[in-house]
Amino acid sequence: MGLPLRQNILIVLIFLLLGNSGLLAQMRTDAQTSSSSISYDSQGRPIKKTTGKDSLQKRDRFVDSITIYYRYFDSTRNRLIDSSINDFRTRFPMPYYYHNLGNFGTAAESYFFNPLMKPGFDAGFHQYDIYQFTLENTKLYQTTRPYTELSYLLGSKAEQLISIVHTQNKKSNFNFSIEYKFSNDPGNLKNQNASQNNFRFTSHYQTLNKKYELFLILIANKSASSENGGLQDAKKLDSLALNDPYELETRMGIAGTAVRNPFNTTVNTGNIYKQSTVFLRHHIDFGPKDSLVTDSVTYKLFYPRIRLEHTFKLTGSSYNFFDNNVDSVNSARYLEYFNYVNKSDSLRFKDSWNDMTNEFSLISFPQKTNQSQYLKASIALQNLKGTFDTISSTSLYNVYVSGEYRNRTKNQVWDIEANGQLYLTGYNSGDYAAYISMKRMLGKKLGYFNIGFQNVNRSPSFLLNPLSSFPIKNRTGFGKENIIRVFALYENPQSGWKLGGEYFAVNNYMYFDSFFSAKQEATLFNVLHLNAEKKFKLSRYWNWYTEIHMQQTTGQTAVNLPFLLTRNRIAFEGNFSTNLFLSTGFEMTYNTAYKADNYSPFIGQYFVQNSTTISNRPEVNAFLHFRIKSFKGFFRLENLNTLNVNNGFAFTKLNFMAPQYPSTGLWLRFGIWWSFVN
Repeated sequence: MGLPLRQNILIVLIFLLLGNSGLLAQMRTDAQTSSSSISYDSQGRPIKKTTGKDSLQKRDRFVDSITIYYRYFDSTRNRLIDSSINDFRTRFPMPYYYHNLGNFGTAAESYFFNPLMKPGFDAGFHQYDIYQFTLENTKLYQTTRPYTELSYLLGSKAEQLISIVHTQNKKSNFNFSIEYKFSNDPGNLKNQNASQNNFRFTSHYQTLNKKYELFLILIANKSASSENGGLQDAKKLDSLALNDPYELETRMGIAGTAVRNPFNTTVNTGNIYKQSTVFLRHHIDFGPKDSLVTDSVTYKLFYPRIRLEHTFKLTGSSYNFFDNNVDSVNSARYLEYFNYVNKSDSLRFKDSWNDMTNEFSLISFPQKTNQSQYLKASIALQNLKGTFDTISSTSLYNVYVSGEYRNRTKNQVWDIEANGQLYLTGYNSGDYAAYISMKRMLGKKLGYFNIGFQNVNRSPSFLLNPLSSFPIKNRTGFGKENIIRVFALYENPQSGWKLGGEYFAVNNYMYFDSFFSAKQEATLFNVLHLNAEKKFKLSRYWNWYTEIHMQQTTGQTAVNLPFLLTRNRIAFEGNFSTNLFLSTGFEMTYNTAYKADNYSPFIGQYFVQNSTTISNRPEVNAFLHFRIKSFKGFFRLENLNTLNVNNGFAFTKLNFMAPQYPSTGLWLRFGIWWSFVN
């Protein structure tokens, strides 16, 4: 693990080419031997020939149809492309129950209690997770036609978001997809520009005899966010000379002119995080063969019963905070606002990690005709190498075992998922996770009921280790964090109801309580979260969508949460001509007053504070969404609630996301999503 990430990737690719040379030869042989029974047109669509004595060639029955579906990584449930337009948040990368520091791309936090529920190694930086491509949100496509989706969103003050998705099947058994997403937001305050760059490539191959299958996923994320530490005096928002918050001084960064160039992502004071992942999973199956004979075509069938699987994952990540302009004035601000003594003319904290994991699994399919039911047992070796400020380094390892059972019954009455993971030895020895979920269909009119249990025992993040270069004052004496979660969900698609709840029991909870210090809550405390969703049909064209969340903590807690969070949309919508679908109306989001977490730009963490209560107006947005065939348009006028009639009808009554961090005023967004099928 002493080699750089690029050299590790090169070695792995060479290993795969050498180790699978026989496989490549088999792939070529399969293609050659199958040419007598299957051919492909110019678009990679299969044309099957008849077998036996019948010499007439017949095209595949799907060859002239358009079939596009996908499934999420590590799932067996197929899904269709979403063409709905009534909820903008299904396409915008940040859900309504998250908030940032005032502009898109900055550090984000959920309004809900959202602890990290993963055992094992964790570097400790998660404020940009909501914007990133991950293995969990990766879509694996299957399509009979090349499919492309282009999207572009333009907002006030040069905010923009660009997204491209393309997928196609070169052969019926080989698919690849490419995704790219870029966003840039200059912000509403000084030194607040933020950008996100995300790239993902996926590939799926299966031999024609269906015995061997391979998945390859490449992911690269970059988050670049300037940090200003919030306003020096938020009260001055009420007396702006030009009604522009950019007039006000911030606690960090240098003063200068606003940069509205959408392609300028320069960061002089702030964070740059990078992460790249190579993920390879392949398996070989053993089981009986069969065939299905129709009037003119014979389809070869294969039922896997035993699977040998290998998963390889290589991740390189770096977390970097720096300030290139630490003069005497800024050093005095650091001492005044953050109680930090700076002793140099520049400031830099950086942790870098290489993580290589090899996992070997044995999978059994009890029913040959139900691939959604299986038992899986795995063992894995994880090798880690950390480098801190390019000066010191450490090498760590973990050995863990895991097991999994899934069963989605063919009649879709029961859907069961259970898994567990235990770290046997290594840096995170003793960490474990257990999860079980059972979903049952109660009937077509009654809907579905889902209940589950989760328990995680995890080590503190490495950010709290003395080797980390980030300036945490207290780093020792922390025990393992243990979290129990019980949840239930009732869905009735016919009536439009969703009722859910989750209950947390937390012991040894890790949290931050200032800009540079962490604490652990030794006493047990509980969090209860209840939610309800409903669509009310007010008339033929008017609909009311409501979502309500209530949270309550008990015991000695180190968590501050809003008791109530609700979102309501009243929309005039319907199909008003052959190809025109329309949804227009108003959207309101509101949360009750609470002591919102503050934010430490130095260590990239939201932390608990108990001195400032934030009470905001309800956020009100007007929207006009439409779809014409495959073209979707979204026009939105957001933050109407910031109207200040006492200030010349200006939109200057800003909400606050965290202490000293105001949100934006009136904000205009226009976005298009356009899909193409070739």
